[in-house]
Amino acid sequence: MTDYPISGFVAPGFEPVQEAFEANFAEEKELGAGFSAFLDGAPIVELHGGFADRKRETLWGDQTIVPVYSTTKPIAALTLARVIDALPAGYETAVADVWPEFGANGKDEITIAELVSHQAGLPGFVDPIDPALWLDPPACAAALAHLAPLWAPGTAHGYHPLTWGYLIGELVRRIEGRSLGTILREDIARPAKIDFQIGTPAADHPRVAEIMRPRALPDLGEINEATRAAFLTKWAAPDRGGALWREIEIPSANGIGTASAVAQLYGIYAYGGLLNGQRVISEAAFDALTQSRVKGQDLVLPYVTEFAAGVMLNNIGLYGPNPDTLCHSGWGGSLALADPDRHLSAAYVMNRQSNSLQADPRATRLIQALYGCL
Repeated sequence: MTDYPISGFVAPGFEPVQEAFEANFAEEKELGAGFSAFLDGAPIVELHGGFADRKRETLWGDQTIVPVYSTTKPIAALTLARVIDALPAGYETAVADVWPEFGANGKDEITIAELVSHQAGLPGFVDPIDPALWLDPPACAAALAHLAPLWAPGTAHGYHPLTWGYLIGELVRRIEGRSLGTILREDIARPAKIDFQIGTPAADHPRVAEIMRPRALPDLGEINEATRAAFLTKWAAPDRGGALWREIEIPSANGIGTASAVAQLYGIYAYGGLLNGQRVISEAAFDALTQSRVKGQDLVLPYVTEFAAGVMLNNIGLYGPNPDTLCHSGWGGSLALADPDRHLSAAYVMNRQSNSLQADPRATRLIQALYGCL
Protein backbone atom coordinates (compact mmCIF):
# COMPACT_ATOMS: atom_id res chain seq x y z
CA MET A 1 0.00 0.00 0.00
CA THR A 2 1.25 3.50 -0.87
CA ASP A 3 1.76 5.91 2.01
CA TYR A 4 -0.49 8.92 1.48
CA PRO A 5 0.37 11.76 3.89
CA ILE A 6 -2.67 13.57 5.28
CA SER A 7 -2.74 17.01 6.91
CA GLY A 8 -5.25 19.45 8.33
CA PHE A 9 -7.58 19.39 11.30
CA VAL A 10 -11.02 18.41 12.53
CA ALA A 11 -12.89 20.10 15.36
CA PRO A 12 -13.50 18.00 18.50
CA GLY A 13 -16.32 15.58 17.86
CA PHE A 14 -15.66 15.36 14.12
CA GLU A 15 -12.91 12.75 14.28
CA PRO A 16 -15.04 10.23 12.31
CA VAL A 17 -14.78 12.53 9.29
CA GLN A 18 -11.00 12.25 9.36
CA GLU A 19 -11.31 8.49 9.74
CA ALA A 20 -13.52 8.39 6.63
CA PHE A 21 -11.06 10.59 4.74
CA GLU A 22 -8.17 8.33 5.72
CA ALA A 23 -10.16 5.23 4.78
CA ASN A 24 -10.57 6.48 1.20
CA PHE A 25 -6.79 6.62 0.94
CA ALA A 26 -6.18 3.36 2.79
CA GLU A 27 -8.46 1.57 0.33
CA GLU A 28 -6.44 2.99 -2.60
CA LYS A 29 -9.40 5.04 -3.86
CA GLU A 30 -7.56 8.36 -3.93
CA LEU A 31 -4.52 9.99 -5.45
CA GLY A 32 -4.97 13.41 -3.85
CA ALA A 33 -8.01 14.99 -2.25
CA GLY A 34 -9.38 17.66 0.03
CA PHE A 35 -12.48 17.90 2.21
CA SER A 36 -13.73 20.97 4.01
CA ALA A 37 -16.80 21.80 6.08
CA PHE A 38 -18.07 24.95 7.78
CA LEU A 39 -20.72 25.06 10.50
CA ASP A 40 -22.23 28.37 11.64
CA GLY A 41 -19.54 30.14 9.64
CA ALA A 42 -16.59 28.42 11.35
CA PRO A 43 -14.38 25.71 9.84
CA ILE A 44 -14.94 22.33 11.47
CA VAL A 45 -13.06 20.18 8.95
CA GLU A 46 -10.04 21.10 6.81
CA LEU A 47 -8.34 18.00 5.43
CA HIS A 48 -6.06 17.43 2.48
CA GLY A 49 -3.79 14.58 1.56
CA GLY A 50 -2.11 12.47 -1.05
CA PHE A 51 -0.41 13.74 -4.15
CA ALA A 52 -1.04 16.52 -6.64
CA ASP A 53 0.60 14.66 -9.51
CA ARG A 54 0.26 11.25 -11.10
CA LYS A 55 3.92 10.39 -10.42
CA ARG A 56 3.31 10.90 -6.69
CA GLU A 57 6.19 13.34 -6.35
CA THR A 58 4.33 16.48 -5.25
CA LEU A 59 2.33 16.44 -2.03
CA TRP A 60 -1.21 17.83 -2.02
CA GLY A 61 -0.94 20.86 0.26
CA ASP A 62 -3.25 23.56 1.52
CA GLN A 63 -2.37 25.69 -1.54
CA THR A 64 -3.12 22.94 -4.07
CA ILE A 65 -6.02 23.86 -6.33
CA VAL A 66 -7.94 21.54 -8.62
CA PRO A 67 -10.71 21.72 -11.25
CA VAL A 68 -14.12 20.87 -9.80
CA TYR A 69 -15.95 20.64 -13.15
CA SER A 70 -19.73 20.92 -12.75
CA THR A 71 -19.51 21.67 -9.04
CA THR A 72 -18.67 25.09 -10.53
CA LYS A 73 -22.24 25.65 -11.74
CA PRO A 74 -23.86 26.78 -8.45
CA ILE A 75 -20.95 29.18 -7.90
CA ALA A 76 -21.57 30.66 -11.35
CA ALA A 77 -25.27 30.79 -10.46
CA LEU A 78 -24.43 32.87 -7.38
CA THR A 79 -22.60 35.31 -9.63
CA LEU A 80 -25.59 35.62 -11.97
CA ALA A 81 -27.81 36.20 -8.93
CA ARG A 82 -25.55 39.06 -7.87
CA VAL A 83 -26.34 40.98 -11.08
CA ILE A 84 -29.92 39.83 -11.80
CA ASP A 85 -31.44 42.78 -9.92
CA ALA A 86 -30.37 45.01 -12.81
CA LEU A 87 -33.29 43.48 -14.73
CA PRO A 88 -36.74 44.67 -13.53
CA ALA A 89 -38.26 41.24 -14.21
CA GLY A 90 -35.26 39.36 -12.84
CA TYR A 91 -35.22 35.68 -13.74
CA GLU A 92 -38.52 36.03 -15.59
CA THR A 93 -36.82 38.21 -18.21
CA ALA A 94 -36.67 36.69 -21.67
CA VAL A 95 -33.06 35.86 -22.52
CA ALA A 96 -33.56 37.50 -25.93
CA ASP A 97 -34.41 40.80 -24.23
CA VAL A 98 -30.81 40.90 -22.98
CA TRP A 99 -29.18 38.91 -25.79
CA PRO A 100 -31.26 39.41 -28.97
CA GLU A 101 -29.38 36.85 -31.08
CA PHE A 102 -30.43 34.12 -28.66
CA GLY A 103 -34.03 34.39 -29.86
CA ALA A 104 -33.27 32.57 -33.13
CA ASN A 105 -35.08 29.36 -34.07
CA GLY A 106 -38.00 29.65 -31.67
CA LYS A 107 -36.10 30.61 -28.52
CA ASP A 108 -37.41 34.16 -28.22
CA GLU A 109 -39.63 33.41 -25.20
CA ILE A 110 -37.16 31.37 -23.14
CA THR A 111 -36.71 33.07 -19.78
CA ILE A 112 -33.53 33.31 -17.78
CA ALA A 113 -35.16 31.04 -15.18
CA GLU A 114 -35.76 28.38 -17.83
CA LEU A 115 -32.25 28.73 -19.22
CA VAL A 116 -30.49 28.31 -15.89
CA SER A 117 -32.70 25.38 -14.85
CA HIS A 118 -31.75 23.32 -17.92
CA GLN A 119 -35.07 23.75 -19.75
CA ALA A 120 -33.81 25.50 -22.90
CA GLY A 121 -33.22 22.34 -24.96
CA LEU A 122 -29.58 23.13 -25.78
CA PRO A 123 -27.55 20.37 -24.07
CA GLY A 124 -25.01 20.11 -26.90
CA PHE A 125 -24.37 20.26 -30.62
CA VAL A 126 -26.16 17.58 -32.63
CA ASP A 127 -24.25 18.38 -35.82
CA PRO A 128 -20.47 18.23 -35.92
CA ILE A 129 -18.37 21.19 -34.75
CA ASP A 130 -14.66 21.71 -34.41
CA PRO A 131 -14.01 20.83 -30.73
CA ALA A 132 -11.75 23.91 -30.61
CA LEU A 133 -14.96 25.98 -30.57
CA TRP A 134 -15.31 25.13 -26.87
CA LEU A 135 -12.06 27.03 -26.24
CA ASP A 136 -13.50 30.26 -27.70
CA PRO A 137 -16.37 31.15 -25.34
CA PRO A 138 -17.78 34.13 -27.32
CA ALA A 139 -17.82 32.12 -30.55
CA CYS A 140 -19.30 29.08 -28.79
CA ALA A 141 -22.03 31.22 -27.20
CA ALA A 142 -22.84 32.71 -30.60
CA ALA A 143 -23.10 29.25 -32.14
CA LEU A 144 -25.41 28.08 -29.37
CA ALA A 145 -27.59 31.17 -29.78
CA HIS A 146 -28.44 30.10 -33.33
CA LEU A 147 -29.38 26.49 -32.50
CA ALA A 148 -32.91 25.17 -32.51
CA PRO A 149 -33.86 23.54 -29.18
CA LEU A 150 -34.07 19.75 -28.97
CA TRP A 151 -37.40 19.97 -27.14
CA ALA A 152 -40.03 22.65 -26.69
CA PRO A 153 -38.50 24.99 -24.11
CA GLY A 154 -40.28 24.97 -20.78
CA THR A 155 -41.96 21.59 -21.41
CA ALA A 156 -39.15 19.43 -20.01
CA HIS A 157 -35.62 19.68 -18.69
CA GLY A 158 -32.36 17.97 -19.51
CA TYR A 159 -28.98 18.62 -18.00
CA HIS A 160 -26.69 20.92 -20.02
CA PRO A 161 -23.22 19.75 -18.88
CA LEU A 162 -21.08 22.20 -20.85
CA THR A 163 -23.34 24.51 -22.85
CA TRP A 164 -24.90 25.92 -19.66
CA GLY A 165 -21.72 27.80 -18.83
CA TYR A 166 -21.27 29.45 -22.21
CA LEU A 167 -24.89 30.57 -22.18
CA ILE A 168 -24.76 31.93 -18.63
CA GLY A 169 -21.39 33.54 -19.20
CA GLU A 170 -22.63 35.46 -22.23
CA LEU A 171 -25.83 36.41 -20.42
CA VAL A 172 -23.93 37.87 -17.46
CA ARG A 173 -21.65 39.81 -19.77
CA ARG A 174 -24.67 41.29 -21.54
CA ILE A 175 -26.29 42.28 -18.24
CA GLU A 176 -23.30 43.74 -16.43
CA GLY A 177 -20.50 44.39 -18.92
CA ARG A 178 -17.86 42.44 -16.99
CA SER A 179 -17.31 38.73 -17.43
CA LEU A 180 -18.76 36.27 -14.92
CA GLY A 181 -15.30 35.22 -13.77
CA THR A 182 -14.29 38.83 -13.26
CA ILE A 183 -17.35 39.55 -11.12
CA LEU A 184 -16.74 36.43 -9.06
CA ARG A 185 -13.12 37.36 -8.51
CA GLU A 186 -13.53 41.11 -7.90
CA ASP A 187 -16.81 41.20 -5.98
CA ILE A 188 -16.92 37.93 -4.06
CA ALA A 189 -13.80 35.77 -3.88
CA ARG A 190 -10.93 38.23 -3.66
CA PRO A 191 -12.48 40.47 -0.94
CA ALA A 192 -13.11 37.35 1.17
CA LYS A 193 -9.68 35.84 0.36
CA ILE A 194 -11.31 32.76 -1.18
CA ASP A 195 -9.01 30.72 -3.40
CA PHE A 196 -11.35 29.94 -6.28
CA GLN A 197 -11.46 31.18 -9.86
CA ILE A 198 -13.36 30.68 -13.10
CA GLY A 199 -10.62 31.61 -15.52
CA THR A 200 -7.34 30.78 -13.80
CA PRO A 201 -4.28 32.84 -14.84
CA ALA A 202 -1.03 31.18 -15.84
CA ALA A 203 0.66 32.30 -12.61
CA ASP A 204 -1.57 29.87 -10.67
CA HIS A 205 -1.14 26.89 -12.99
CA PRO A 206 1.79 25.37 -11.07
CA ARG A 207 -0.56 24.90 -8.11
CA VAL A 208 -3.17 22.98 -10.15
CA ALA A 209 -3.32 19.26 -9.42
CA GLU A 210 -2.97 16.82 -12.29
CA ILE A 211 -6.12 14.89 -13.11
CA MET A 212 -6.19 11.10 -13.33
CA ARG A 213 -9.18 10.44 -15.57
CA PRO A 214 -11.63 7.56 -15.11
CA ARG A 215 -11.14 4.42 -17.13
CA ALA A 216 -14.83 3.86 -17.86
CA LEU A 217 -17.76 5.98 -18.98
CA PRO A 218 -20.55 6.67 -16.49
CA ASP A 219 -23.85 4.86 -16.76
CA LEU A 220 -26.00 7.29 -18.75
CA GLY A 221 -29.00 5.01 -18.97
CA GLU A 222 -30.98 4.84 -22.20
CA ILE A 223 -29.24 6.95 -24.83
CA ASN A 224 -31.32 9.50 -26.72
CA GLU A 225 -30.51 12.42 -29.00
CA ALA A 226 -30.12 14.84 -26.10
CA THR A 227 -27.81 12.52 -24.14
CA ARG A 228 -25.72 11.89 -27.23
CA ALA A 229 -25.37 15.61 -27.96
CA ALA A 230 -24.47 16.34 -24.35
CA PHE A 231 -21.90 13.61 -23.80
CA LEU A 232 -21.24 11.10 -26.55
CA THR A 233 -20.23 12.75 -29.83
CA LYS A 234 -16.59 13.24 -30.80
CA TRP A 235 -17.15 17.00 -30.50
CA ALA A 236 -19.07 17.01 -27.18
CA ALA A 237 -16.19 18.46 -25.13
CA PRO A 238 -12.90 20.32 -25.54
CA ASP A 239 -9.45 19.06 -24.70
CA ARG A 240 -9.67 19.58 -20.94
CA GLY A 241 -6.66 20.40 -18.85
CA GLY A 242 -4.43 22.49 -21.10
CA ALA A 243 -3.29 26.01 -20.28
CA LEU A 244 -5.92 27.66 -22.51
CA TRP A 245 -8.69 25.52 -21.00
CA ARG A 246 -7.70 26.74 -17.53
CA GLU A 247 -7.39 30.40 -18.52
CA ILE A 248 -10.67 30.93 -20.37
CA GLU A 249 -13.98 31.14 -18.52
CA ILE A 250 -16.30 28.13 -18.70
CA PRO A 251 -18.78 28.76 -15.87
CA SER A 252 -20.22 25.27 -16.21
CA ALA A 253 -17.01 23.34 -15.92
CA ASN A 254 -13.64 24.95 -15.22
CA GLY A 255 -13.82 26.50 -11.79
CA ILE A 256 -10.54 25.79 -9.99
CA GLY A 257 -9.88 26.09 -6.27
CA THR A 258 -9.46 24.39 -2.91
CA ALA A 259 -12.04 22.38 -0.99
CA SER A 260 -12.13 25.16 1.59
CA ALA A 261 -12.85 27.75 -1.08
CA VAL A 262 -15.68 25.73 -2.58
CA ALA A 263 -17.21 25.13 0.85
CA GLN A 264 -17.03 28.84 1.67
CA LEU A 265 -18.74 29.83 -1.58
CA TYR A 266 -21.48 27.23 -1.10
CA GLY A 267 -21.81 28.72 2.38
CA ILE A 268 -23.53 31.66 0.70
CA TYR A 269 -26.39 29.23 0.03
CA ALA A 270 -26.33 28.07 3.65
CA TYR A 271 -26.57 31.67 4.87
CA GLY A 272 -29.27 33.11 2.63
CA GLY A 273 -26.98 35.20 0.45
CA LEU A 274 -24.50 36.27 3.12
CA LEU A 275 -20.74 35.72 3.08
CA ASN A 276 -18.89 36.35 6.33
CA GLY A 277 -21.89 38.28 7.56
CA GLN A 278 -21.96 40.58 4.52
CA ARG A 279 -24.78 40.45 1.97
CA VAL A 280 -23.42 39.58 -1.47
CA ILE A 281 -26.79 38.70 -3.04
CA SER A 282 -29.98 40.64 -2.36
CA GLU A 283 -32.73 38.86 -0.43
CA ALA A 284 -35.07 39.00 -3.41
CA ALA A 285 -32.46 37.63 -5.80
CA PHE A 286 -31.48 34.87 -3.36
CA ASP A 287 -35.10 33.78 -2.93
CA ALA A 288 -35.49 33.62 -6.70
CA LEU A 289 -32.16 31.81 -7.12
CA THR A 290 -33.07 29.03 -4.71
CA GLN A 291 -36.71 28.57 -5.73
CA SER A 292 -37.39 25.15 -7.27
CA ARG A 293 -37.94 25.64 -11.00
CA VAL A 294 -38.34 22.10 -12.30
CA LYS A 295 -38.51 18.55 -10.97
CA GLY A 296 -38.93 15.33 -12.90
CA GLN A 297 -37.25 12.84 -15.17
CA ASP A 298 -34.18 14.43 -16.70
CA LEU A 299 -33.94 14.03 -20.47
CA VAL A 300 -30.13 13.81 -20.38
CA LEU A 301 -29.29 12.17 -17.05
CA PRO A 302 -30.82 8.86 -15.93
CA TYR A 303 -32.34 10.45 -12.82
CA VAL A 304 -35.21 12.45 -11.50
CA THR A 305 -33.56 15.82 -10.96
CA GLU A 306 -34.72 19.05 -9.36
CA PHE A 307 -33.17 22.39 -10.23
CA ALA A 308 -33.48 25.88 -8.89
CA ALA A 309 -31.81 28.69 -10.88
CA GLY A 310 -28.54 26.85 -11.48
CA VAL A 311 -28.22 24.79 -8.31
CA MET A 312 -29.69 21.36 -7.59
CA LEU A 313 -32.02 20.50 -4.74
CA ASN A 314 -31.37 17.34 -2.74
CA ASN A 315 -34.56 15.67 -3.90
CA ILE A 316 -33.28 12.07 -3.73
CA GLY A 317 -31.20 12.36 -0.57
CA LEU A 318 -27.73 11.86 -2.02
CA TYR A 319 -26.34 14.94 -0.27
CA GLY A 320 -27.32 14.31 3.33
CA PRO A 321 -30.72 13.95 4.99
CA ASN A 322 -32.16 17.42 4.34
CA PRO A 323 -34.26 17.64 1.13
CA ASP A 324 -33.81 21.42 1.18
CA THR A 325 -30.03 21.14 0.87
CA LEU A 326 -28.64 22.91 -2.19
CA CYS A 327 -25.95 20.91 -3.95
CA HIS A 328 -24.11 19.78 -7.05
CA SER A 329 -21.58 17.21 -8.22
CA GLY A 330 -18.82 17.47 -10.80
CA TRP A 331 -17.27 15.16 -13.38
CA GLY A 332 -15.15 12.54 -11.68
CA GLY A 333 -16.46 12.90 -8.15
CA SER A 334 -16.22 16.43 -6.75
CA LEU A 335 -19.21 17.49 -4.67
CA ALA A 336 -20.44 20.40 -2.58
CA LEU A 337 -23.52 21.09 -0.52
CA ALA A 338 -25.17 23.75 1.58
CA ASP A 339 -27.70 22.85 4.28
CA PRO A 340 -29.57 26.07 5.13
CA ASP A 341 -31.29 24.60 8.17
CA ARG A 342 -27.97 23.81 9.86
CA HIS A 343 -25.90 26.64 8.40
CA LEU A 344 -23.61 23.89 7.11
CA SER A 345 -21.57 23.79 3.92
CA ALA A 346 -19.07 21.20 2.75
CA ALA A 347 -16.99 20.35 -0.30
CA TYR A 348 -15.00 17.38 -1.53
CA VAL A 349 -12.40 17.74 -4.30
CA MET A 350 -9.94 15.24 -5.74
CA ASN A 351 -7.76 14.47 -8.74
CA ARG A 352 -8.40 10.74 -9.18
CA GLN A 353 -11.67 10.69 -11.03
CA SER A 354 -14.30 7.98 -10.88
CA ASN A 355 -17.12 7.34 -13.33
CA SER A 356 -19.85 8.30 -10.84
CA LEU A 357 -22.35 10.85 -12.13
CA GLN A 358 -23.59 11.87 -8.68
CA ALA A 359 -22.59 11.22 -5.09
CA ASP A 360 -19.28 9.49 -5.61
CA PRO A 361 -18.89 6.78 -2.93
CA ARG A 362 -15.83 8.55 -1.50
CA ALA A 363 -17.79 11.76 -1.02
CA THR A 364 -20.83 9.89 0.26
CA ARG A 365 -18.71 8.29 2.99
CA LEU A 366 -17.48 11.73 4.06
CA ILE A 367 -20.92 13.34 4.04
CA GLN A 368 -22.40 10.48 6.05
CA ALA A 369 -19.60 10.78 8.60
CA LEU A 370 -20.08 14.55 8.78
CA TYR A 371 -23.81 14.31 9.46
CA GLY A 372 -23.21 11.51 11.90
CA CYS A 373 -21.20 13.94 14.04
CA LEU A 374 -23.87 16.66 14.15
